[in-house]
Amino acid sequence: MTESAVAVTAIAHQIQLAVAPVFLLAGIAGIINVLAHRLARVVDRSRQLEAEPPDDHEAVRRLYFAELGILDRRMRVVNWSLTCCTAGALFVCVLVGILFVAGLAKIGFAKLIAFLFVLTMLLLVVGLLLFLYEVRLATRALRISRQRRMEKLAE
Repeated sequence: MTESAVAVTAIAHQIQLAVAPVFLLAGIAGIINVLAHRLARVVDRSRQLEAEPPDDHEAVRRLYFAELGILDRRMRVVNWSLTCCTAGALFVCVLVGILFVAGLAKIGFAKLIAFLFVLTMLLLVVGLLLFLYEVRLATRALRISRQRRMEKLAE
């Protein structure tokens, strides 16, 4: 085999190795898309709720501020989840670059590659756990919103 053919084969092999994490990147992009939509919904609901003046009835007023508090917490949690998932995606990109360069330059980056992969997985786990927590907060906010409407009807 000629040196040129070996180089092309080596590059093709490195591309194959580097493409595998790209599928992980596509999955993370899907998660980020869901999180961004959830954040937009929370912001919309906050704006809608803030446009309504709080009621004079003490129970309704308390529920109004409780819902605003949960919405604020949801925004923070989704933002942290987005941050973790985006950082994970960034590390996947770095990982792909290192895999490609390390293979072509015959440099041993095994420990760095393993570290980046573990770090990426930890960031994704934290991001997904925060996502689950935000879903629980959303459920709680929905219950408070329903309770506030029931209190208003009872007046």
